[in-house]
Amino acid sequence: MKKWTHPGGKLRELGAESLTDAELLSILISTGTKGKSAEDIAREILDKFNSFKGMANQPLEKFLKFKGLGDVKIIRIAAAFEIARRIVKRVLEDSETK
Repeated sequence: MKKWTHPGGKLRELGAESLTDAELLSILISTGTKGKSAEDIAREILDKFNSFKGMANQPLEKFLKFKGLGDVKIIRIAAAFEIARRIVKRVLEDSETK
C-alpha cells in the first residue's frame, strides 16, 4: 500500500475522519504559494477564525486578506460551506417530520 504524504492521499488511504481540520481545508485550497503550502494557509485561516464554525459566516472579502487565496479558492471554500449548510438543513427538516 502506498504511503501518502499529502492530505488528499491520506484521505484516500485512511478516510476523511482521519484528517485534521487544516488537512481537510487544505484539500479545498489545493495549492499553496512560494514558501507556504496549502496546509500552512489552511492553518493560518483556522487560527484566525478559530474553527470551521468561525469561518462559516465570514464575508468572502475577509478571505482575500490571506496570501495564497484568490477568487477560485475562496469560491471553492464558500461552496463547501453551502453544501454543509444544506445537508444540516435537510437533516433537521427530516428529524422534525419524524
